[in-house]
Amino acid sequence: MNTLRLAFCASLFVAITLTFASLGHAQANRTWVSGVGDDANPCSRTAPCKTFAGAISKTALGGEIDALDSGGFGAVTISKSVTIDGTGVLAGILANGFTGIIINITDAKDAAKSVRIRGLSINGFGTGIHGINVIAANKVTVEETVIDGFVTSGINVAAGAVFVRNTTIRNNAGAGINVGTGGQAAITNVSLVFNGTSLAGPNGSVTWINENVLYGNKNGDAKPPAVK
Repeated sequence: MNTLRLAFCASLFVAITLTFASLGHAQANRTWVSGVGDDANPCSRTAPCKTFAGAISKTALGGEIDALDSGGFGAVTISKSVTIDGTGVLAGILANGFTGIIINITDAKDAAKSVRIRGLSINGFGTGIHGINVIAANKVTVEETVIDGFVTSGINVAAGAVFVRNTTIRNNAGAGINVGTGGQAAITNVSLVFNGTSLAGPNGSVTWINENVLYGNKNGDAKPPAVK
């Protein structure tokens, strides 16, 4: 009997321990990545993850992933409203041969479908597909970011409204920003330089706000539409 009681107590202890461990790894409103992190970590400030992809599953809907220190944090597919912020450090995504960031939010329970990207360096090394590919979203904001070296476009907007500010998009073989028939973009303080084309899309799909630089794009520089 004592043996059975000890076995039961041991099993109960393990179950309680696992329950608390599970709670400790619940999704957080703010998670962290570090160049010396590990995706097996809970992505807390004291135990950060290694990649954006590792952190996003541990970040709550509408939450934020922050870069704790400099590093290359890998390509990521975003399927829920979230902020990725690398300001203050060198937060890089190396995307040679693939797309740096895919945004594809289709969950009906995610009413906002809103993504904020700040302070990233996204490099395709001349072989990446898109820097940022917005497949499905309501609103996407890109701020203080450099997108360089993709064979298709720096930012591709298939759907939703994309606002780009204080950003450099350069050395992309296709358009710096390409807007499809289901998308719309507005830009301010953006440099579109040395791309195949500066911007591409239907008339009225792109609006300049102010102080943008279009220079050295192979197929010419688009003329900004009148701002109402």
